[in-house]
Amino acid sequence: MLKVLAGEFQRNIGRYQDMALTQPVAVTRNGRERTVLISADEYQRLKRRDRQVLTLSDFTDADIAALEATRAPELSKAFDPELQ
Repeated sequence: MLKVLAGEFQRNIGRYQDMALTQPVAVTRNGRERTVLISADEYQRLKRRDRQVLTLSDFTDADIAALEATRAPELSKAFDPELQ
């Protein structure tokens, strides 16, 4: 990821917009990353990966029954001591 000072970014915004088409551009202020400029395509890709939060009312009775019937695989028992 390319890092650029805020002042430099302001003076050459077009250049950094072009660079953001191929790689993220982190804009720093006082030595800390404040914002990151990414391409619109990358933003849309990330938005598609967003997770949805569902409530119980979003599930059908069949969905709930299927969830209740699930069981952890036998290999997961190796992690039981971590629960104690």
